[in-house]
Amino acid sequence: MSLTRRLDAARGAAAGEAGTPAPANPWSAVGQDTSTYVAAPQEVRNHSNESNEALTAVKDRAGVALYERMGSRITDNSLEDSELQQYVKDELRKIIEEEEIPLTLTERARLVQEIIDDVLGLGPLEKFLLDSDITEIMVNGPEKIYVERQGKLTLSGSRFTDEEHLRRVIERIVTKVGRRIDESSPMVDARLQDGSRVNAIIPPLAVSGSSLTIRKFGQVPLTVNNLISLGSMSPEMAELLQACVRARLNIIVSGGTGTGKTTMLNVLSSFLPSDERIVTIEDAVELQLQQDHVIRLESRPRNIEGKGEITIRDLVRNSLRMRPDRIVIGEVRGGESLDMLQAMNTGHDGSISTVHANSPRDAISRLETLVLMAGMDLPLRAIREQIASAINVIVHISRLRDGTRRVTHVTEVQGMEGEVVTLQDAFTFDYSAGIDANGRFLGRAIPTGVRPRFVDHFAELGIPISPAVFGATPTGGRFR
Repeated sequence: MSLTRRLDAARGAAAGEAGTPAPANPWSAVGQDTSTYVAAPQEVRNHSNESNEALTAVKDRAGVALYERMGSRITDNSLEDSELQQYVKDELRKIIEEEEIPLTLTERARLVQEIIDDVLGLGPLEKFLLDSDITEIMVNGPEKIYVERQGKLTLSGSRFTDEEHLRRVIERIVTKVGRRIDESSPMVDARLQDGSRVNAIIPPLAVSGSSLTIRKFGQVPLTVNNLISLGSMSPEMAELLQACVRARLNIIVSGGTGTGKTTMLNVLSSFLPSDERIVTIEDAVELQLQQDHVIRLESRPRNIEGKGEITIRDLVRNSLRMRPDRIVIGEVRGGESLDMLQAMNTGHDGSISTVHANSPRDAISRLETLVLMAGMDLPLRAIREQIASAINVIVHISRLRDGTRRVTHVTEVQGMEGEVVTLQDAFTFDYSAGIDANGRFLGRAIPTGVRPRFVDHFAELGIPISPAVFGATPTGGRFR
């Protein structure tokens, strides 16, 4: 059957033009042969599938013709995105008219958009990137695309055409940021233009097909008021953290994967004065600082010859020569933690970073391990003394069972007692409040009533903070 006839037949079946029309309630037809009505829905589904297959065939042919006509113009960086999209639309209209395929306006619009997404965008992932409710996209091979909404994972109905289609999308992402992915380098970290974090891994390492993970960043960065309204933190906690940043205390944000550490880093960075020189250091640029005087540094992997690698540790060392007022490190995960601690202990106070850990106490242990990765044969006590004297505050974030992300601890690092780094919680999450009918935690972070030692430093600097912040009674109201 020709493409045109297949489309016409499928439309007719969907409109009820194929076969004998069924009564309003075919299952109540007494004494009638209901086999006709049982088969009808399956027949419509078959024709619907046939229609989708026909449109897919049209899309493939139109895509090939578009590539033949446009050639290298598709990858021409001198063209603006809007100009390139309009040019592609015009060419597609010509191709569809020349094919003389009868398409409805809806089918034509869908066909054009899908081809544009495949040629210029990320194919079936484009609609998920535009959906503000989706926070993460996970591709497990060409046939399975999972999305995260409100902390819950669901399998979407979208898919890639085949493995080659998925690989084209991955290569399109990584080449835009100067990275590469192939058999010699089958893993890559990259980012999209909006800062969304991307990780890709391909065969032979990914046995079931290429895997792609995109952690989306919102178009508008979350502010401290957003986190308060979402219940992620309290106004009292926000007031304390703002005072900590203004007083140039060194802060570590800890938490597990996907808990919102980078978001919290953005919020803390928003408290930085606009007249200070800020240097940010990241594996892939993700921070969205609003200040003007910001220098953004990004690490670089080795090239195809195994040379040219610039690590986070190299950038931390270099940043010390850039006269920074503040150093913000996206995440410490290796030997750079030693350089960070040394910077904090040698006059570069007010630095902020993140680390993967399950609790504030685990964050201290994790930093000890990372310092040992620097290759220096340091005694454990010396490392702990470095940590105790360098870090003032640990802000710990957890993703709870209901999918929400909450600041569960604000902890002061008080110093050393014998061989142990002593910690004191200023805020802890109240799990005893239980959960509501929807399974959402009713608790929030509450003050422990203990006044941190660094509050005396606030008074010396003239930074006001309400005494009620550390009391049992919340101050209420919005944070300003």
